[in-house]
Amino acid sequence: MKGSGLRCYKCSDYTGQCQNVQECTNEDACISLSESGGKTIRQCIKNSECNLSYLPNMFPSLGKFNYNCCTSNLCNAGNTGNAVTMATPILALVASLLSVWWCWS
Repeated sequence: MKGSGLRCYKCSDYTGQCQNVQECTNEDACISLSESGGKTIRQCIKNSECNLSYLPNMFPSLGKFNYNCCTSNLCNAGNTGNAVTMATPILALVASLLSVWWCWS
């Protein structure tokens, strides 16, 4: 390991217990993501991709989830900070279409 790059916990399971540490190569942030069904994902991510425009595409099999991104070593140990809930993408699409229809009616 280089020792100078960002390090994040890395796991994808239902226990929430992360012991694996990943040395980030091209990423500048860590993510901790928790699905409402109990799955926890922790890994390196590009800080610019840590938003609701990108995450549903990165994790298409997940429905509703909370996530937190941070930029210090091993900061993704838990899901703390400014967590954001993402509704299932299909519900967001339906809501958008309904609002457009409502405006044109």
